[in-house]
Amino acid sequence: MKALQYRIAIFASGSGSNAEEIIRYFKHHSSIEVVLVLSNNADALVLQRAARLNVPSCIFNKAQFRESDEVINWLKEAGVTHVVLAGFLWLVPNNLIHAFPNHIVNIHPALLPKFGGKGMYGAKVHEAVKAAGETETGITIHLVNEHYDEGEILFQTSCGVTSQDSPTDIATKVNQLEYRHYPVVIEKWIMPSK
Repeated sequence: MKALQYRIAIFASGSGSNAEEIIRYFKHHSSIEVVLVLSNNADALVLQRAARLNVPSCIFNKAQFRESDEVINWLKEAGVTHVVLAGFLWLVPNNLIHAFPNHIVNIHPALLPKFGGKGMYGAKVHEAVKAAGETETGITIHLVNEHYDEGEILFQTSCGVTSQDSPTDIATKVNQLEYRHYPVVIEKWIMPSK
């Protein structure tokens, strides 16, 4: 049994492809492990991915998340040290932010501050990038605060967008950036000396 210094919980609302990449990246890590996956969606594919990778999961509703410390208690019981949002669509409440100050990170599928804020997620972001005629987009990995997409930026990288690219093409390019960079940036965030 490895002596884990750092224990990650991943919050996700949908398919969980980023969550799977993160779980796999840390599977044999000497100091970091994903110990819990949490979702606000009982039908989320991320729950099946977590089960397949032998990571426990919890499902919660708005009241448990916003009006109590129930979710925080689950995190503490699991010994969680860091929280990772991977396609999680709800605004994180203040009690969770205060329980894990500067220990919650999120990824956004655009170059913030462009195309961020409430309602800007997933395909909506890529459609907005296309509609604006942007020639580049990318990912932003940032700390989480009380506002959508406004926390301190830890990392950004970009990819080109051509006039022929559909929102689906843009999503494919951005997903590749997410899979390549998010686990590595998480590792550097948790262990800056790495």
